Amino acid sequence: MNKTLIKMRKLLFALSFVGMLMTQSLAYSSTILNLTLQETEQQEETVSDETLEEEAPVVEETVFEEEEEEMDAAEASFTQELKKRFIEGGPGFMGIVLICLILGLAIAIERIIYLNLATTNSQKLTTGVEEALSSGGVEAAKELCRNTKGPVASIFYQGLDRINEGVESAEKAVVAYGGVQMGQLEKNVSWISLFIALAPMLGFMGTVIGMIQAFDKIEAAGDMQPSLVAGGIKVALLTTVFGLIVAIILQVFYNYIIAKIDSIVNDMEDASINLIDILVAQKK
Repeated sequence: MNKTLIKMRKLLFALSFVGMLMTQSLAYSSTILNLTLQETEQQEETVSDETLEEEAPVVEETVFEEEEEEMDAAEASFTQELKKRFIEGGPGFMGIVLICLILGLAIAIERIIYLNLATTNSQKLTTGVEEALSSGGVEAAKELCRNTKGPVASIFYQGLDRINEGVESAEKAVVAYGGVQMGQLEKNVSWISLFIALAPMLGFMGTVIGMIQAFDKIEAAGDMQPSLVAGGIKVALLTTVFGLIVAIILQVFYNYIIAKIDSIVNDMEDASINLIDILVAQKK
């Protein structure tokens, strides 16, 4: 009996020991499994982030390319629409209005370049002429004006060239040559104003002719069909719109040119007064 109890105790002890080992093994296995799962999740997140980073530029490039294509398509459609409307308006009056636009822009650009080149620092020139008269005399001042571009320098040169005849002669020369320079500044500007007035007139004439053609078609058909009226009216309105657009564009350039001319003329007048004062002071 005692031997049986002893064997039972040994068996229970062995079973408990095995159970402890199994429990520890399971705990250790679960810990390793959790660590493995965490590492796997971290790797997956890293891979997904890298994938997103790689895909992001591709998506941005795709969007940018699509925007460029849309802009190109919009520009192409605008150009095509402009050509279509120009052809629908009729080559006769639309062509004449287009010639007015081209000639007006050519003259306006030429005047803008000329006026910008004619703009000088008159205050600096006046100071230089005064110093040259004090140090080198009239010839030094004339040489300075000869080497300076612009209408103010030309007026100064003419006044200095007549100084030997007296201050009154120099003043008359300045006034007379100022009028010459003003005429050169305003050269061909009247053509721009002509094209500004002519372009909408041609457009209105095209409108009237288009309406006449529409009524002629109605009379020939003997019926008031909307398609006959709409076609003629559309052509008529296109010529008017194109003429008004040309006039608006040229009017902007014309106003800029007139403002520039006024600025240069005021500068010329102010500089001429200063020159006469300097000459009077030199004579004293």
